[in-house]
Amino acid sequence: MRNVLREWQAELKQTFTGTRDTVPEWVPRLAEGDDAGYHLPGSAVWTVHGDMPTIVAGIRALLMQALHPGALAGVHDHSRFREDPLGRLAGTIRWIFTVSYGSTGAARAASDWVLRLHQTVRGEFVDGHGVRRSYAANDPELLRWVHIAFTDAFLSAHKLWGRPIPGGPDAYVREWAQAGRLMGVEAPPLSEAEMRQQLDRWYDDGELRSDERVAETVAFIRDPPLHPVLRPGYRVLFAAAVASLEPKYREMLGLRTARLGPIPLPVRLATRVTLGVVHLALGRMGPSEQAARTRLRRLGYPA
Repeated sequence: MRNVLREWQAELKQTFTGTRDTVPEWVPRLAEGDDAGYHLPGSAVWTVHGDMPTIVAGIRALLMQALHPGALAGVHDHSRFREDPLGRLAGTIRWIFTVSYGSTGAARAASDWVLRLHQTVRGEFVDGHGVRRSYAANDPELLRWVHIAFTDAFLSAHKLWGRPIPGGPDAYVREWAQAGRLMGVEAPPLSEAEMRQQLDRWYDDGELRSDERVAETVAFIRDPPLHPVLRPGYRVLFAAAVASLEPKYREMLGLRTARLGPIPLPVRLATRVTLGVVHLALGRMGPSEQAARTRLRRLGYPA
């Protein structure tokens, strides 16, 4: 049993960081830098991003982002998500944690690195009205969609399964707007109501699309190539992400809330238990947060 637990912990670390036994090389560097960064302990961002519901949020964000045909085209045509989905996940986590916990210089550098990768991501897609259009990953509209879908997913999952947010949901949207600015989003939303209004605009204007490519992407997200020891827990977390979606988006994705035969799956309770087990396996405080607190203590901030 002890060996099974160790294997499970190692696979969890491999999934989220890209390495089984050691801390990724970029994490200790979060202790470097000469300022506090954009976010501090006790902030809404630290509260949300340091909590376990981020795992559900990541799944929900991928599902939502697939509904914009321009964003999906960039991933489908240029990403290696099928061949190396965990590598792509580890890269996304690196950016999120660097912006959340790193110095301002580290956050800018990480964002600039992603933007440089996006420079060659260009092509064509068919929009929600059936019109063929060109896209570029750094296009302001696509950047706004990805930022808002991300913010919505992390906030929604945290409201269902997380702790109280200092300052409430508006504080999280307002603080994480800085990440949007770093990625080139002009005037990102600063409140939950503004965020949801902008999100629904794509739906109301018919800009979103559901087609075979979306179905293929959803099928991959539903059943990614995870180690067998992680699959039972992932099924619960996928069901949680689906249940957290607004019905109109769930319908577009061709998804239904989970059932075990004729009996509805008690998603909220099952998710809380699963996230609790993950929390026990990974520890109370992640290495990124620990490194950030080391930097803050060195600079004389309360950490």
